[in-house]
Amino acid sequence: MLRRNFIKLSATGFAAVMYSRLTYATGNGASLINHPDEAWAQVGDQWVKLTGKGGSVFTYRDIKVEVKNSGNAQAVYIQSPMAELQAVKFKWKHQTSIYPKVLGDHWERTYGDMAWKPPGEVVRNPWYVLLNDDKQTACFGVKTGCSTLCWWGIKPDGIELVMDTRSGGAGVKLGQRTLHAADIVTGMSKAGQTPYATLTDFCKVMCTKPRLPKQPVYGINDWYVVYGKNSYQTISDQTAAMAELVTDTNNRPFSVIDDGWQQADDFSIVNDKFKDMHKMADEIKSHGMRPGLWTRPLIACKDDSKSLLAPKIPGRSQQGDELILDPTIPENLARVKRNITLYKQWGYNMVKHDYSSWDIFGRWGMQMKDSFTAPDWRFQDQTKTNAEIINTLYHTIREAAGDMYIIGCNTMSHLSAGVFELNRIGDDTSGKEWARTKKMGVNTLGFRLPQNNAFYAADGDCVGLTKDVAWDKNKQWLQLLAESGSPLFISAELDILDNEKKAAIKQAFTNAAKVQPNGEPLDWLTNPFPEKWSLNGREVAFNWD
Repeated sequence: MLRRNFIKLSATGFAAVMYSRLTYATGNGASLINHPDEAWAQVGDQWVKLTGKGGSVFTYRDIKVEVKNSGNAQAVYIQSPMAELQAVKFKWKHQTSIYPKVLGDHWERTYGDMAWKPPGEVVRNPWYVLLNDDKQTACFGVKTGCSTLCWWGIKPDGIELVMDTRSGGAGVKLGQRTLHAADIVTGMSKAGQTPYATLTDFCKVMCTKPRLPKQPVYGINDWYVVYGKNSYQTISDQTAAMAELVTDTNNRPFSVIDDGWQQADDFSIVNDKFKDMHKMADEIKSHGMRPGLWTRPLIACKDDSKSLLAPKIPGRSQQGDELILDPTIPENLARVKRNITLYKQWGYNMVKHDYSSWDIFGRWGMQMKDSFTAPDWRFQDQTKTNAEIINTLYHTIREAAGDMYIIGCNTMSHLSAGVFELNRIGDDTSGKEWARTKKMGVNTLGFRLPQNNAFYAADGDCVGLTKDVAWDKNKQWLQLLAESGSPLFISAELDILDNEKKAAIKQAFTNAAKVQPNGEPLDWLTNPFPEKWSLNGREVAFNWD
């Protein structure tokens, strides 16, 4: 048997794995884990232990899991010709109690709950996990674009990685094919490197080919002013007024039309409030902005054949009568492609697509604590994992978009990276209450900004500039977004824009239009809502309360 124990790396008490055979280097330091000590498979809601052979092959009946060295990663391959496989789990022995701080990610958007926490407090750490002993930071993750939904568990006696292979709410039927489930990567902080910089570097290890905007993205979005009660005239008025505050004509801002332009159940048909979306795009362009459009790709029409619909999932009810398309049916993917192509033909330069995780699983990311969805339901095609189904949907949107920018909202973060130029990294901020903007905006930006320009342009959501939110708070949120290197979108009530607010917006647009380094929260190890930031080489203090 191979001896794979953790040994001291240094006097700091940090640990890594020593191997008798295989070691390799990542872009961020030596590998911390090799082949797992144990492998398990979940079939029929029961976990069964696989028998190891040579440290890299694990079997149980006709289930086979193999780990292969692949450059800077460990590639995991799974075969299960007969059994409907729900998940595979790896375990590495390790005493984790020496690490007082642990940080994971979220499945899709964050929900105001990101923080460094004690080991074991969070059962599932989606996609990656960081361990910190106050002096060094170790990173464990999977590469983006994987074919399973992956999370890390920190146990008192070890580290676990679960690769969920479900299709809908049931196990996947792989048949005779081999599933390339995930590529495991690790990283270690460099001497003197902050945990924030370590995570930034590790994001680049997890995503080697991000698809990024050609220039920084900024502009306006109407949602937090009208909340869907928009029209051709409101968009025209907002675009004209905000265009007067733009200073950079080499990098034009976007005017994004949010929910409210479409027929309720058909995102290829404009409603009477707008009448002509091609004309609307031309109107936005006439004011020197680039038009963007919100859509919901998996909503079904009320007269669609039942054969096209996804199964009804317990708990998934938004408006009560909404119907959802099954994303495994080619005819539905063709519709998604046609709609995205249509928006391009209308003249839009950006599309923001929303609700796909909710529509697929019937749960928000914050509800995916014990499982992704309700059990025992199936898509029409059960031969693909949920991750593969999502990947196919995302790549369908990408292919249809061509050179249009795509913003994913309510999209799986790790599966969006490398496919979409932008991703909404947190739940909705607000134009009605500051507390929600602080919770969803400040917390999100503080803990996901390392993904900015490593996975995608990380959109922390809008500044809801309205009479309902105190200007002294919104002014700070505006500054943080504009100077952090992330995208900036503003939803502004025009009748409250006095000279001070106009000057602040003008400066924010100027800053957001140019390339800037990522901001860094200096107190994020202890403060879930960081107040001390390094922005463009200077320290800035904010007061969020």
